Parts: sequence; C-alpha cells; structure tokens
Amino acid sequence: MRLSSLPLAALFVVTTVPLFGADQGLAVDKYVRAEMSEQHIPGLALLVSRDGHIVQATGFGMANVELQVPVKPESIFQSGSVGKQFTATAVMMLVEEGKVRLEDPLTKYFPDAPGSWKGVTVRELLSHTAGFTDYPKDFDFRKDYTEAQLLKIVEAVPLAYSPGTSWSYSNLGYLTLGLLIHKVTGEFYGDFLQKRIFGPLEMQSTRIINEADIIPNRCAGYRLVKEELKNQEWVSPVLNTTADGSLYFSILDLAKWDAALYTEKLLKRSSLDQMWTVAKLKNGQPNSGNYGFAWFVRDKNGRRIIGHEGQWQGFETYILRHIDDKLTVVVLTNLGSAKPERIADRVAEIYLSGAAK
Repeated sequence: MRLSSLPLAALFVVTTVPLFGADQGLAVDKYVRAEMSEQHIPGLALLVSRDGHIVQATGFGMANVELQVPVKPESIFQSGSVGKQFTATAVMMLVEEGKVRLEDPLTKYFPDAPGSWKGVTVRELLSHTAGFTDYPKDFDFRKDYTEAQLLKIVEAVPLAYSPGTSWSYSNLGYLTLGLLIHKVTGEFYGDFLQKRIFGPLEMQSTRIINEADIIPNRCAGYRLVKEELKNQEWVSPVLNTTADGSLYFSILDLAKWDAALYTEKLLKRSSLDQMWTVAKLKNGQPNSGNYGFAWFVRDKNGRRIIGHEGQWQGFETYILRHIDDKLTVVVLTNLGSAKPERIADRVAEIYLSGAAK
C-alpha cells in the first residue's frame, strides 16, 4: 500500500494526554505531522517530559495500517537498540551488588572463550570499546539459536582491534552482556529486567518481544520499498529475545523510566553519572563515538545531552534527555527508515525555546 493512498485523516489521528504548555504542544503537533508526511511515517508516539513529569504524550497516525488502528499513548513499539540502556542498567546493578566488576575480564564468566577475550573487560563491552563487531554477514536471522550457539558465534568473530584502543558500535557486545547476566544471576536477562526494573517501576507493557503472545496495543512495523509500504521482515522468535535491543514498550512506560532516572530507585547517582559520561580509551582519551554505557553523550551550548536510537524490524525509535534542562523527548515510530532523532531534537528546541513556531 502506498502512503499516498491512505485518507489524509487516517494519517494524523491524534490522541493526547492533557498538556501543560499548550502553545508548545500545538507547535509540536504541527511540526510532527509535517515530518511524518515528509518521511512517510505510518505511526508515531511522542513523549515530552519535564523533570520526570509528563508534559505531552501523543499518538499520531496508524499503529496498524491494514486494520486502520490509530496510535495512542498506550501503543506498544519495538525498542531496537534503545533497549540497550536496560541491559546496561542491569549490569550496573550487579556491579553495585559486587557480583560483577567493570574491570573483570570476560574469561572470568566465559572460561572457554578465545584467549583474546582475556583482554576484554565488562567496561569495554558496555562502552563499545572491546573490539567486538556486529553480526557476521552469513548470520541466519531466521534460525532459532540457543544461548550456547549464540555464544559460539560471537566467540568465532575475531576482535577488530585491541580492546580499549578504539570504538565501534557492537550489537554482539550487548548480546554477550545478556549472556553474562544469565551466567551471574542464573536468570534469563529478560526475567532479571522484569524483576528488577520493569516490575518495580510498574512499566506494565514493557517486556521481551514475543510475537506469539496476545499483546494489547501492539503496533505493526513497516518498511518502504520503492515508496510502497510493506510489513516488517520476519526474523526468528528466539533471535528477538537478545540483550542488544529486543523489547516492547510504550511512551507511558518510558515516562516512568525517565522519572526513575531522576532518583536512585534503580542505581546510585554515581553509577548513572558513569553511564552518562563518555568512556575513555586506554590512552586516556574519550572514545570517538562519544559513548558512555548505552548512551551517546553530547554537549550543546554548554548543556549536557544524552540519547540513543533504536532500529529493528520496521521500527525506528529515539530517546533524548537534556540532563541540565531536565527535559526528555521520546519518539517511537513504526517505520524502519524513519529519522526520529531529527524529530526529537526539534521538539526539544520548541519546548526549550518556550515559543510556538
């Protein structure tokens, strides 16, 4: 189905939690609708939060184009790599409990791993400075692997560089962190997240992906092929449970997550600060990715900003936190080629400027 064949009204169905700052809200709505039209995004959920309190939670467009179901604040999207921050938080919980040390070599947890892993630390996996890379070209995304099989695949991929000497984004590194959590706790990492993060924060819709379960408010994912909208491509159910970003969540749940990050309910402030600081290489220089632990870190006009994008199975997501201004913007879309970071940045500008444009 081509986007242009949908009724205009269907593309911009909006449901909204009550707003504070109506002028900014109206300006944001107008901007988001224009971006959705330009980027051909079927559906989008937007959260704006100040100091842990919801300012705007809005659904635009279609959660399911075939069934003409509109997006609403309760709509559930796939996380993509935005889910990595939950994996990193789980590891830091274990660090605070003394069950894991950031300087531990991976061979402490995986004694049968290649000798090159002796030089890789937990800290380097968290910051993508370990020399790990991405899924190999011959990896079969439609095969159900056991954790043991996945570990063997990761172990067979040579390190791209000496650990701690460079930076390269690595899904395999975070997959391995999920296996490490299982090794240390005896629990599947997703169960650990549920018990220690999602449950305590009452994030009722957030969970590991499971396409077989009946899940209310679940969005469909889409991709564009020659300007024509297609359903997301299929991957194996087991592969959709790894710790590099395989979650369902809604903007309402992410509002609870954001609020918790202003507190020490999950982690000590010192742990959060470490996650939000660019990790250094062995030579003492900051890594070239400007990456902390599961957060990209940047500075804008002297103000600290952290964020992370996620892309997977017909979804593109982004979380943006202006630390010093206590403003958070989350953009969840159900189009694999969308640019939610661009939208989040502009929405933040509108709210920080205090002027409707």
